[in-house]
Amino acid sequence: MKKYLLILICLMGMNLQAQNNTQTHNGAFLQLRDIVDGKFNAKGISAMQAMPDGEHYTVLSADKKAILKHAYKTGKPVDTLFHVDKVRETKLDAIQGYALDSRGFRILVWNEKEEIYRRSWRAVVYDYDVRRNFLKPLSDTKGKIMIPTFSPDGRMAAFVRDNNIWIKKFDYDTEIQITKDGSAGKIINGITDWVYEEEFSQTNMLSWSSDSRFLAFLKSDETDVPTYAMQLFDGRLYPDSYSYKYPTAGQNNSKVGCYVYNLDTKDTKKMQVPLDADGYIPSIRFTPNIDQLAVMTLNRHQNNFNMYFVNPKSTVAKLVLHDESEQYIPEDWILELKFSANNFAYVSEKDGFAHIYMYAMTGALEKQVTTGQWDVTKFYGFNPDTKAVYFQSAEESPLRRSIYKVDTKGVKTKLSTQALMQAGTNNANFSTNYKYFVNTFSNTTTPNFITIRDDQGKELVVLKDNKELQAALSETRLPNKEFFTFRTENGDELNGWMIKPTNFNASKRYPVLMVQYSGPNSQRVLDAYGIDWECYLAEQEGYIIACVDGRGTGARGAQFRKCTYLQLGIKESDDQISAAKYLAGQSFVDKNRIAIWGWSFGGFNTLMALSRSKNIFKAGIAVAPVTDWKYYDSVYTERYMRTPNENAAGYKAGSPLELADNLNGNLLIVHGTSDDNVHVTNTMDYTTALVKAGKEFEMQLYPNKNHSLLGSDTRYNLYSRIIKFLKANN
Repeated sequence: MKKYLLILICLMGMNLQAQNNTQTHNGAFLQLRDIVDGKFNAKGISAMQAMPDGEHYTVLSADKKAILKHAYKTGKPVDTLFHVDKVRETKLDAIQGYALDSRGFRILVWNEKEEIYRRSWRAVVYDYDVRRNFLKPLSDTKGKIMIPTFSPDGRMAAFVRDNNIWIKKFDYDTEIQITKDGSAGKIINGITDWVYEEEFSQTNMLSWSSDSRFLAFLKSDETDVPTYAMQLFDGRLYPDSYSYKYPTAGQNNSKVGCYVYNLDTKDTKKMQVPLDADGYIPSIRFTPNIDQLAVMTLNRHQNNFNMYFVNPKSTVAKLVLHDESEQYIPEDWILELKFSANNFAYVSEKDGFAHIYMYAMTGALEKQVTTGQWDVTKFYGFNPDTKAVYFQSAEESPLRRSIYKVDTKGVKTKLSTQALMQAGTNNANFSTNYKYFVNTFSNTTTPNFITIRDDQGKELVVLKDNKELQAALSETRLPNKEFFTFRTENGDELNGWMIKPTNFNASKRYPVLMVQYSGPNSQRVLDAYGIDWECYLAEQEGYIIACVDGRGTGARGAQFRKCTYLQLGIKESDDQISAAKYLAGQSFVDKNRIAIWGWSFGGFNTLMALSRSKNIFKAGIAVAPVTDWKYYDSVYTERYMRTPNENAAGYKAGSPLELADNLNGNLLIVHGTSDDNVHVTNTMDYTTALVKAGKEFEMQLYPNKNHSLLGSDTRYNLYSRIIKFLKANN
């Protein structure tokens, strides 16, 4: 669920008549359609793939016809590796993606891409022989394939079709099927089920050994996982339906096991990895050492993490790393484990903050690389030759992010030094040898400024400066975002931001819209660029927009983010209520016109705040909300709440469904009927409870739309609907 934070939009309110206005002495008015259509979105660069030599990267051309090789030193193209108009045998108009082999002899390209869930897809994949300039289908068997994965020597590629794993051998132009038990809704080989994809961010569960002799894979048996069915409204007299396996909290998960196929002996063995019957394997990866397959396991409570090195021949597993928590182990750090032939690095919260630890391959701790009362927020890896470690952190402030490296002597160097020394948010993408990185910087007033830098932080190339957007911003009437802190009644200091109309008059009293997400380890209060609905609402309807990150949110240490454990919705809603009281005490705020809204977890917390307060919020908007955690998926929910049987009191206390009688304020609830993540069941059962409680409310449904409610027309309709609701009810 937390990944939807990226698509959350702070919105509200506008005077639709004002859309006809074009200019004021301060610049052009913001237009709702312009914002929906992305006029003020910062431009990025094409997705980059670092090449093995460490000196080059590749991108897909803007017309999607060519794969271009660029030099890190200059950022300029130096070669064309593939072009649809120049290949022999198979002609394509364009391609949608590609993968390069390690030697540069072959490229896999794909077309007719079909999205499945958030990350998974299947496509028609082609094999391009660079030396012969020859393009043909990767497989002779019909049907789209998933997760095409080169072997390290580039002489083979594994892929999945219809839940079974195949290997294409390029030297012999043959393919072999190595699993045959794959079956929809039952056995899955090499890919993941819905909940692994959603909550462990994994779709590819294949791993080749460094000598290309072994292929490890995850096998999942989802036979006993309950099925969820959604109706599809496509104009037929009788609606069609779509069903898939979805484990809600406390229900059966897939049974998983790790297997290895031996290409020499052509047999498959199950690895003898200790695992609870209901445990998880969120990641499998061969280390550079051929006899060390790293298998990561979690118990169902997700508070005990073990990493085993397994010998693919003997199948014997050795425990190398153990980490545990009274609450839970963040899945992100398991996925960001980094290996060399002699060391591995892992991020743990065992000293109260997220920090990097270096281990020998025996599992012996060598050193703690980072220390301090701050969190590492991303771990990029380490150079196996120089031993320098690269990471992003919130050391300067929870509101900001910078890029650092630490050398073998413990000397820390800040790499994301901007020319103007501006504070803000930096993200990095490193070359394979860590000699270069692409840095993306932004802050509240600066859209993405993207550069290539060396490993000392020296700027080499400006890839994107967004000058055109900067010019458009300067010609548009935009309010500023101001950061603030305040203390709650409990003494907790919380961070927030506030937007006021550009014609703000301190002697007036303004209505307020509070925007929030509030989910575990999330953040909305960041010094980063974004022009969203809060700016529009401030300008067109004269609103104060405010956002506060309460307890449970990120970059402030493990205690702060894990204090909501077993009681989701209590501290989070308390803090939004406290924030509303703080705002109501400001001389320029109309305390009788405070509204709150959120999407997904934010929608859930909106309902909790409306139900756990009285005469604080006049209105609330909940989009795609969880209304009882018993409806949500097992991995996410149990990570923070355990199962309904283990934590009945926590589930009840944090259930808007149970608190329907206490709903206070005007409510608009919104949902897509094809939401595969937070099912529309949440909204349907909640509105039934509201009717039973005699509560009035408004509801908006979007047929066949998923959790994101994507589409310009859909978003325009959604925000217009919410604006109308706010004008009438706040």
